Amino acid sequence: MKPSKTSKQWMREHINDPFVQLAQKEGYRSRAAYKLLEIDAKDRLLKPGTVVVDLGATPGGWSQVAAGKVGRSGKVIALDLLPLDPLAGVEFIQGDFRDDAVLKQLEGLLQGKPVDLVISDMAPNICGIASADQARAMHLAELAMEFALEHLKPAGSFLVKVFQGEGFEAFYKLMRSRFAKVATRKPKASRDRSSELYLLASGKLE
Repeated sequence: MKPSKTSKQWMREHINDPFVQLAQKEGYRSRAAYKLLEIDAKDRLLKPGTVVVDLGATPGGWSQVAAGKVGRSGKVIALDLLPLDPLAGVEFIQGDFRDDAVLKQLEGLLQGKPVDLVISDMAPNICGIASADQARAMHLAELAMEFALEHLKPAGSFLVKVFQGEGFEAFYKLMRSRFAKVATRKPKASRDRSSELYLLASGKLE
């Protein structure tokens, strides 16, 4: 099948992207690493000893950053439906984070330690129908929030990717009803034309 004009344009943009080039040079698995690095520089989420769960982690850019920041005294557990090539300092579980068997594995790896930070850079497989893609993206964000509310310690933080559009305002309001503090972040590595945003929440409300 001949590549479409859009896919050719995306590939050209991707190859010329300064963050893609920087990731290759500095050994990060994806350009997304720089989104987390910038947010962390501002909000200091990743400290030595922090226990992190990374939802939808593959190819591992965020887990890689997290492992480098939390050190040996911390813990990074990555979950994804897709396989993840091994990463130093990262424990990986392949499967759906809603499944009981996966949650049991997670509990085993946590060894009773509370979770300080849940991060999710998940996005759906794009079908090209904007309304359907947006609905699926917001659904993933909701699932990630449910997981965070279930597993975070009371003072823990939750960082999630969302897309502005249908369902965003409702989700933002829902987050504000469940966490004491919610802030928006748009790191430089997020493409300008993208509707992508990150929401950072802390302090679970009972």
